Amino acid sequence: MARFESDDEVRRLGEALARLRRERGLSQAEAGQKVGMTSQGWGLYEAGKRPGLFRPDVQRRLTAALDATIEALMLDASTLEPSVEADVAGVQSRGRAFDGPAPRPPAVSSQRLRLSNDDLAPWAASGVVLEYEPGRWPRRDQGCVIEMNDGEVRVRLFERADAERLVLRGGPGGLAVEETMERSQARSVSAVMARLDAL
Repeated sequence: MARFESDDEVRRLGEALARLRRERGLSQAEAGQKVGMTSQGWGLYEAGKRPGLFRPDVQRRLTAALDATIEALMLDASTLEPSVEADVAGVQSRGRAFDGPAPRPPAVSSQRLRLSNDDLAPWAASGVVLEYEPGRWPRRDQGCVIEMNDGEVRVRLFERADAERLVLRGGPGGLAVEETMERSQARSVSAVMARLDAL
């Protein structure tokens, strides 16, 4: 008649086998080599996931590799309490944990500005509302809002910049006109994130 064992009994027997192996200072590979199996095969017995762990001939082979007896294995298994940790088998590693994306700087609320002229037509005409984000630097051909040191606000298309100058397009002559401005004249340059129809 076949013997059916509970999961707890199988796990306790596997844990007892692992404890006997560790007491003798053997790795799973070394213990498995003594009976002609791989470390993975031995590990499956210790995890209680390989059939035949309750067969006397299998127990005799495994305990002989550890210079122990079946009685020592059963005695050790009877002293183990079922535990939650027994559900986890094998080597455990935290691995490479993902801690989430890098923290973002505090969100700056976007601001809006309504155009009152056609200096940037056809990119944006009078009445269009531009939504811009203070502190965000524009890319090439992106609209930008420039706050000048004297309080004037200019809207242009960003072309390029270096340490001393901003090169922009737009203004009273239209988009074909390139304008160079000293960087020291501008208090801030902010990228336009959206063009909205008049609100």
